[in-house]
Amino acid sequence: MAHSTDYIENGIHIVEVDSRHLEQGLVQAVHLLNQKQHFVILLTHYDDLLKTRHWLDYELLSQLMGVRIGRIEDKEMVLTMPNRYRHARIDSIEGYIHGALEETLHHSPDDTGHSLADRIDKVLTNRWLGFPILIAILYGVFELTFAIGSYPQEWIANGIDNLCEWLSSVLAAGWLSSLFIDGIVRGIGAVLSFVPNILILFILLALMEDSGYMARAAFLMDKIMHAVGLHGRSFIPMLVGFGCNVPAIMAARDIDNIKDRTLTMLMIPFMSCSARLPVYMLFVSAFFPNHKALVMMSLYAIGIVLSILFALVMKRTKWFKQPERDYVSELPQFHKPSFKEIVVHVWDRLWDYLQKIGTVIIWASIVIWALTYFPTHSMDLEHSYLAMIGKWTEPLVQPLGFDWKMSVCLITGLPAKEAIISTMGILYGGDATISAFTPLTAFTFMLFVLLYFPCIATIATLKREAGRRWAWFTVIHSLLLAWVMAFIVYQIGLLF
Repeated sequence: MAHSTDYIENGIHIVEVDSRHLEQGLVQAVHLLNQKQHFVILLTHYDDLLKTRHWLDYELLSQLMGVRIGRIEDKEMVLTMPNRYRHARIDSIEGYIHGALEETLHHSPDDTGHSLADRIDKVLTNRWLGFPILIAILYGVFELTFAIGSYPQEWIANGIDNLCEWLSSVLAAGWLSSLFIDGIVRGIGAVLSFVPNILILFILLALMEDSGYMARAAFLMDKIMHAVGLHGRSFIPMLVGFGCNVPAIMAARDIDNIKDRTLTMLMIPFMSCSARLPVYMLFVSAFFPNHKALVMMSLYAIGIVLSILFALVMKRTKWFKQPERDYVSELPQFHKPSFKEIVVHVWDRLWDYLQKIGTVIIWASIVIWALTYFPTHSMDLEHSYLAMIGKWTEPLVQPLGFDWKMSVCLITGLPAKEAIISTMGILYGGDATISAFTPLTAFTFMLFVLLYFPCIATIATLKREAGRRWAWFTVIHSLLLAWVMAFIVYQIGLLF
């Protein structure tokens, strides 16, 4: 996105720079006119900069940069100023601009005249109050998701059970009816029942994004990201990753530095995408009914913390080690959410989820049913092909408290995490969380789902954007990390 424009007026090259994006705009300006001998810079939207409680000493900046700088409101005066400054070629433009802004961009302690929205914004981004407020907002989001969504979720689940009973009474017994009832209807129904919860969560997240609050969350994370050698802008793709990891990885393209860009892409799979939500909601509702929002938040927090620790380690390797760079943080205005934008945003996310149900989940359900139905030509799980696969892999997951059915569920989640729920619907029926799990194994299972192999689409996108070796690296390290973390949590949990 361009943050500066240039044109010629009365023989003078004029560059207009957006005050809301100073660093990017000034860098673009110097790139545009680095070879020109006479030009001036006019700052647009300067009042918006003041609303963020910053002010710019543009006279000092003029001296440091060697070019006339003024506000667009003072255009005539700036154009008639004596040409005291001579632009010099800058060898390291980004570093030079950043250093100049460090000396000239100030934070005003006085908020007199600021609007109510500005004062609220000051509280939301406060170094002491910002994080508690962020945690409280996220807690409220998850609490509302469960409180409101539990009713339609129960209606849909009961409707699916009633539908299966009715179909069983009207369809002749055989493999075709079993495929339709036990495979497709139960498999899709298990995932479909969580659509209301996901819809509510998407709406609440869209409100936070469209109002500008998500940018505040990134601003709060800026110092933490600096601690691992990254910038708050790396947190924006990570936030996108809460919806889907694929567009999040693509969003990281906006990061100029290739090492920072690649590392940000590698951090994104740690984010709990919407595909993992049905798994969380199933277990959280069944085993942690009094602490739903808290447990859900803990999973999101674990993903963020582990991603930061991962970055800290990777920054010390030869592939990502580099001199620390600093940036100027900029915030968009806090504004009233647009109903139209929220509808479009929510529908896009929900449509992606429904498309998965209509494609990947259907095929996964059919495959799981076939492996369950054959070779006995019945739903005899213990003697099915699926049981053979599960029992072969069971020794790998037994130290985590999982049995062969849980192992199979994890395997089917490789192409898409929603398939875990459809597999459970087929394997366990309506008793998925009561007969096989305990609160400890349920939390360990959710932790494993959070950390292990991202979906195939994510790996394919990572391969395209960062290269084959980093895609394979993600596959291997995610599986190892998931196993180790689940093992630690389960074994420690057994002591209590």
